[in-house]
Amino acid sequence: MTQKLPSLTIVRTIKAPPARVWAAITQPEQMLQWWGPDAGPTLSAQADVRPGGRFSIVFRLCNGDEHNPTGTYREVIPERKLVFTWEWVGMPERESLVTFLLAPSASGTELTLIHEQLPDEAARVSHAQGWSGLLDKLPPFLGVKA
Repeated sequence: MTQKLPSLTIVRTIKAPPARVWAAITQPEQMLQWWGPDAGPTLSAQADVRPGGRFSIVFRLCNGDEHNPTGTYREVIPERKLVFTWEWVGMPERESLVTFLLAPSASGTELTLIHEQLPDEAARVSHAQGWSGLLDKLPPFLGVKA
């Protein structure tokens, strides 16, 4: 019997159209301005947003720790769906899968983030906190209220 790995799902309504949300999560020059789980800076962002393209983001947490998640885009449907692997440099055994789903809504965009195939419950909890912090920063970056 195959063990089901932990996953998480976060749903947020963003008071901005899907095109603006899409740009914020796919354009390196925008990602540099807001990406990361806390108020620490994003140091670099590279994104070749096409199936098979790669991304690399380096951010520094407020506590000084630096992280560099990388991955490969698996599915790209502009303004609707972005699927990519999530890898930590030096830890290939911890590869997981992230999906952003964007759907137009009456008040802007319903954003659903799904992170699957996490290695264990501790990683699920840590990533849930990180993604929540990141998504908290998106409305202010877009100049809208949460």
